[in-house]
Amino acid sequence: MTRTLSRPERIAWVRLARTPRIGPLTFHRLIARHRTAAAALEALPRVSNLTAPPAAQAEAEIDGVEALGGRLIACCEPDYPPLLAQLDAPAPVIAVRGDANLLKQPTVALVGSREGSGAALMFAERVAADLGAAGLTVVSGLARGVDAAAHKGALETGTVGVLAGGLDHPYPPQNQRLHDMICERGAVISEAPLGAVARARDFPRRNWIISGVSRGVVIIEAALRSGSLITARAAAEQGRDVMAAPGSPLDPRAHGSNALIKQGATLIENAADVIAALGETRPPLRPHSIGPLFESETPPPPPGLPGKIRQLLSPTPIHVNDLARLLETPAGAVAAALTELEMNGQAASLPGGYAASAGAAFG
Repeated sequence: MTRTLSRPERIAWVRLARTPRIGPLTFHRLIARHRTAAAALEALPRVSNLTAPPAAQAEAEIDGVEALGGRLIACCEPDYPPLLAQLDAPAPVIAVRGDANLLKQPTVALVGSREGSGAALMFAERVAADLGAAGLTVVSGLARGVDAAAHKGALETGTVGVLAGGLDHPYPPQNQRLHDMICERGAVISEAPLGAVARARDFPRRNWIISGVSRGVVIIEAALRSGSLITARAAAEQGRDVMAAPGSPLDPRAHGSNALIKQGATLIENAADVIAALGETRPPLRPHSIGPLFESETPPPPPGLPGKIRQLLSPTPIHVNDLARLLETPAGAVAAALTELEMNGQAASLPGGYAASAGAAFG
């Protein structure tokens, strides 16, 4: 059930979300156990040696976002992006500047090479414009190249940019003017705290948000080792449609997107192909919840389980339920063990019920 938080509740929510070594998975487990963020904060010293930021810091972030013309939206609130909210362990709070209602409309992400060819840039801009005219909200990552072209194409009808850093640190600097125009005519969102400067390890999280708020993802020129392929992989795991535009086999910038088509991604040549692939209804979400992840009363994880999970973790995100399958252990027990690991600084939880080795979270 969604509800709007009062200011004291919002302050507590932000404090818990910004506590070091508390990622989305641990956050949601604490809420499930203690019912409110305030109660979880009160219990925190009894269950760990973690210290939440002071209330004044949370208030400063809330007020700072509002001073930019934005607001912080908790995942329990009605204005939170609906598709993102359906995933396991969604980002506890996101900052939004602009029209958050754009994310309640049908959405599709267009992403691709930062060094896109002229043909790819023109194609991205044209397809984005046509999708916008058809009533879809185009989402992208505000990067150079294909992302910027997609935003420009959909600027008149409303586009959403997802940042890797805080709302006050758009990246890259050369897209500042585009960023400002999107804030006026569309929306910019970020999971990162206000003041956070984007680092390389933050971009995969941004990519998971891009696919998480979208019904489908279109890849336009992506090399074999490309952040766009991370977005495509996240989209597939989230139950989103994955589409790709074919490129020249002689151009390394198209090898990744061509490989996606070989692997089953829908080949698209225009906006009509994208609309046809999305169909009339929302795509079904991946059935992550093979077991309850956030029971209010969860027994401690079996001895040795945290160590086994730690050995399986790497910088590459893996979903809790995939760990459960590998270990032949209930998902709730795996989630409990991950909470223990994260609080000890030995793992990081990520939006959507994913986990990775320590260092994959903001901080």
